[in-house]
Amino acid sequence: MRRDIFQAIADPTRRAIITLIALQAMTPNAIADNFNTTRQAVSKHLRILTECELVKQEQQGREIYYSLEIEKMKEIDKWLNQLRKIWETRFNQLDQVLSTMKKQKK
Repeated sequence: MRRDIFQAIADPTRRAIITLIALQAMTPNAIADNFNTTRQAVSKHLRILTECELVKQEQQGREIYYSLEIEKMKEIDKWLNQLRKIWETRFNQLDQVLSTMKKQKK
């Protein structure tokens, strides 16, 4: 079963990894140094993020560096923007109702 990006970002450790590698590409060992967990656990998280295409691997000599795949992150942003528009509309409607109620009380 293939995971989607929303399953990948559901885990707080994977979100933390995304935040780390958003700043610079890092090796698995460098990433693991930031967590109180095993190197194998971090590797599993990296595998899931790679399967979901949220991170990409680049071989540099004997090291593998992981970096953020910005284009895939745009899918999350697009979905969030849709929700943001819905909530903004609802808040605007609520503001109108509250404003009307306030005027009626005067």
